[in-house]
Amino acid sequence: MSDALRDVLTIVLAGGRGKRLYPLTKNRSKPAVPFGGIYRIIDFTLSNCLNSGLRRIKVLTQYMNYSLDRHLKEGWDVFCRDLGEYIDTVPPQQQMHERWYAGTADAIFQNLYLLEQIRPRYVLILSGDHIYRMNYAEMIEEHLRHRAELTVATVEVEIPLAAGKLGVLQVNHEGRIVDFEEKPTEPKPSPTRDGYARVNMGIYVFDTDVLVRNLIADARQDTSHDFGRDVIPSMTNRYRCHSYNFVDDTGGSILYWRDIGTLENYFDASMDLLSHKPRFNLYDPDWPVRTYMAQYPPAKMIRGEPESGEKTLQGKVRNSIISPGCIIDGAKVQNCVLSPGVYIAPGAEVENSIIMHRTRIGANCRVHRALIDQDVEIAPAHAVGHDSLRDREHFMLSESGIVLVPKGYRLE
Repeated sequence: MSDALRDVLTIVLAGGRGKRLYPLTKNRSKPAVPFGGIYRIIDFTLSNCLNSGLRRIKVLTQYMNYSLDRHLKEGWDVFCRDLGEYIDTVPPQQQMHERWYAGTADAIFQNLYLLEQIRPRYVLILSGDHIYRMNYAEMIEEHLRHRAELTVATVEVEIPLAAGKLGVLQVNHEGRIVDFEEKPTEPKPSPTRDGYARVNMGIYVFDTDVLVRNLIADARQDTSHDFGRDVIPSMTNRYRCHSYNFVDDTGGSILYWRDIGTLENYFDASMDLLSHKPRFNLYDPDWPVRTYMAQYPPAKMIRGEPESGEKTLQGKVRNSIISPGCIIDGAKVQNCVLSPGVYIAPGAEVENSIIMHRTRIGANCRVHRALIDQDVEIAPAHAVGHDSLRDREHFMLSESGIVLVPKGYRLE
């Protein structure tokens, strides 16, 4: 660990309720939602920390935190406290207010005692619910090089995609932030890329004294106590605020970043993983993504015997992620992401779907464009995703028609 990184405390905001990801967030927080077969969403942020050399991490939890706490204890107990390394979960302490966190800034404000105890020189604040790969050490180095008091990671997004959804920054030719608007309906264009806006990624490096001063000032005011809405816009004219633009150093191309806060975004990002050359590569040996993996046997595709016994069916899989413990028993699977322990019975046809842990799909079922949570059982011969009127009798449908099957559902 470099001397500069030893002066950094990393705080991961992982208490999001994730209302727009319901029903996936009915029994778990947003950072604990499975993604990519074997991972949880928070694994990508924490893997960035590990690969960047950051080993002093506090994870602030809040809603439905049981599964997230368990995952972190089982999969992320990899640091040596004797060397000053740790990853700790911190539920709301209510030391300053007897209430939940009111916003992202309030979450840090209510835990200022951590900064008093640890006394870091810099604080790296991260969101625990985005998918991307970033070397935070490079961002911290740029913060120091520009002698900034706040550095905000930004990425360029097409203007229609940013409108009303993302915080938009304006910067001068030196990269200094001169304006910040939270979710404007008409985003101002980026000065470096036509047709794009430079948006806030929810990743911040603060000088600790500057952070504390502004959190206390914000807490005294009647605001939403949010970094994007309140704290950062109030700082741009009074502090050295710098934009760290998330682009490839060699070609200047925009790097991959996804906010998967809606069901559509979550589904699309999952399907992106199935591309022949996905923009986000899970198989990069130079940047491994860590997670907790239960002990499952290898995945298996076998010939299935249909109930009628008329003929033997061959299990076939095309263009899919198949996790350990899955059994494709004489079924056809295409363009799917299967989490560990999924069983698909003879004659079933499953396509363009995400199937989570230990779900069982019965013989001769047909499943299309569905998002099925864990421990679901679908009895033989049912069709899911082929008749929207019938699907609505049993399940939720997203705006684009994705069928959402909640955890533990039994379709008899």
